[in-house]
Amino acid sequence: MSHLLNSAAEESLLSRGFSRRQLGRIASVFAAGAALPFYNEAAYAQRAMRRNEMSPDAVRINSNENPLGPCQDALEAIYSVAKFGGRYSPHNENGQMAEMAASTEGVKPENITVYAGSSDPLHYVVCAFCSPTRPFVMADPGYESGASTARFIGAKAIHVPLRKDFSHDVQAMVKADATPGVIYICNPNNPTGTLTSSEDIDWVVANMPKGTVLLLDEAYIHFSHNAKMRSDLVNAGKDVIILRTFSKVYGMAGIRAGFAMARPDLLEKTRTFAATGFVPITAMAAATASLKSKTVVAERRKINKDIRDNVFEFLQAKGYKFTPSEANHFMVDVRRPGGQVVDALAKQNVMIGRLWPAWPNSVRVSIGTQDDMNKFKAAFAKVMA
Repeated sequence: MSHLLNSAAEESLLSRGFSRRQLGRIASVFAAGAALPFYNEAAYAQRAMRRNEMSPDAVRINSNENPLGPCQDALEAIYSVAKFGGRYSPHNENGQMAEMAASTEGVKPENITVYAGSSDPLHYVVCAFCSPTRPFVMADPGYESGASTARFIGAKAIHVPLRKDFSHDVQAMVKADATPGVIYICNPNNPTGTLTSSEDIDWVVANMPKGTVLLLDEAYIHFSHNAKMRSDLVNAGKDVIILRTFSKVYGMAGIRAGFAMARPDLLEKTRTFAATGFVPITAMAAATASLKSKTVVAERRKINKDIRDNVFEFLQAKGYKFTPSEANHFMVDVRRPGGQVVDALAKQNVMIGRLWPAWPNSVRVSIGTQDDMNKFKAAFAKVMA
């Protein structure tokens, strides 16, 4: 199995304390990919859904998907490029997407690497910078895919509780280990949807140990009215890698496009662990068209906020506490074991998100259409009565 790793990847891993026996296990991350139960949001959702069968007409608010799907410009781009599907890259779609992303973010094209979503680079970063002596540090509750990869390959994962205001406790995260490989901040956070301030992120960059990389996951940042995108850290040459995906506000979860943004040397270390780096031309064309749109983000941010606020008003009226999310999902305290509520709602044909051990009495709910959320409210009121 270790033959799936190139010589540069093997050399990197061995120099950081991995044994040759461990190389095969690490290689299996790339061989199995999305088949692993922790690889991406879809994998977690599918594993959770094994608890309950899902009918075709179920309310699906369990995976932080965007029910609006790709915008019209993206759909037209897919149609236009699909006829060239007999070629791997008929019009340099990768380069076009990288240039468009760079222009949008105010960085250089060499600061961008295009991927099929943001899950791949997340795992590659863990493999590139974590080791048996350099752990992965994250919030609790938080998006656990990177921590699962760290443990899978033989590195330690350290979970640091969120602050009372649901932001990342950055001081505690930096102090969690003397030599962390990666400090991971998802902003807004998954599963809470809450923000960590730019001041806190700057503090991490200024105070994290030498050799540590800050992995800043901005998957949900377009939904927020208050979050600041941090491509400025890339321009400043900091030890920061930023992940972006088109699965959320752009509605392309099933199409798979994203990118990593960082200094070229950090991107190169990450690419060492990329098996192929191939991205379908339809995905890249759709992503490029989405980035060119002047209206899609603002329109969808407003739609999401209006529906989310409506649900929050309902929960507040019912006396339930929830996280002050600025994303397309939130956590609600159901005052009983969360699994009971997940199962009870499933019987009402409403599928909500998975559970986090740190908050056993809370469940994650994704924002769907207004009709979806009306059905959620009706089912929630019934099962919680």
